Amino acid sequence: MRLYVVVAAGGFRRHTTYRIATAAGLFTNTVFGAIMAYTYMALWDARPRLGGYDQPEALTYVWLGQALIMTVAMMGGGFEDELIERIRTGDIAIDLYRPADLQLWWLTGDVGRAAFHFLGRGLVPLAFGALAFDLALPAEPWTWLAFLLAVFLGVLVSFSIRYLVALSAFWLLDGAGMAQMAWLGGVFFSGMLLPLNVFPGALGEVARALPWSALLQIPADVLLGRHTGWGLARAYGFQLGWAALLLGTGRLLQAAATRRVVVQGG
Repeated sequence: MRLYVVVAAGGFRRHTTYRIATAAGLFTNTVFGAIMAYTYMALWDARPRLGGYDQPEALTYVWLGQALIMTVAMMGGGFEDELIERIRTGDIAIDLYRPADLQLWWLTGDVGRAAFHFLGRGLVPLAFGALAFDLALPAEPWTWLAFLLAVFLGVLVSFSIRYLVALSAFWLLDGAGMAQMAWLGGVFFSGMLLPLNVFPGALGEVARALPWSALLQIPADVLLGRHTGWGLARAYGFQLGWAALLLGTGRLLQAAATRRVVVQGG
């Protein structure tokens, strides 16, 4: 267990070295957040209570999206590119023979990455949004703790999706196509563009049932107080269920990939 704590800390420290990229990301998130906020204001002026949100709640949703976009890697850009490259070059064989679990190794590193992006790129845009716009941020510490747990579970689901994408390179040789599909799914079905509650009819039902809704929609609704009591437990259960299913599938694919490497190496 100590090994994986060190890996998580290393993932955090690794991203602290990209100071210029972090500053550029902060600027981009803040500017894009302001653009989205004014767009939402115009939309909610025309359609009050759209999706069940009032305007301050809708604006809060916007800035939460900017705070979490890199934390839960809604657009990818985490470990998967590196893992795909290691699979493509054959270096993954070295990783599989190491006395460490492959999935847990990459998971803990990704948790460290997520922690850095939440602190380094998430809090500043959210603070700017709170100063510049009328947001519906809760005052109760318990709500913030519940939100942080929902974000952590969202990171687990995000990792699980991207791990499956990376493992596809064992059979496809190049995971770029799968990564692009996952990127499109993350942008649309996480609620990054519009809250999933706004999606009409069957599309909304399907979107809210897909794993990407665990990345933004559920954490945002937890912070906005839309999940309380048993509703909060069901929201956590939804995230945990998808995380368990996807991580389990990743385990099966990892085992199949390991057998493939062993046979080819033999």
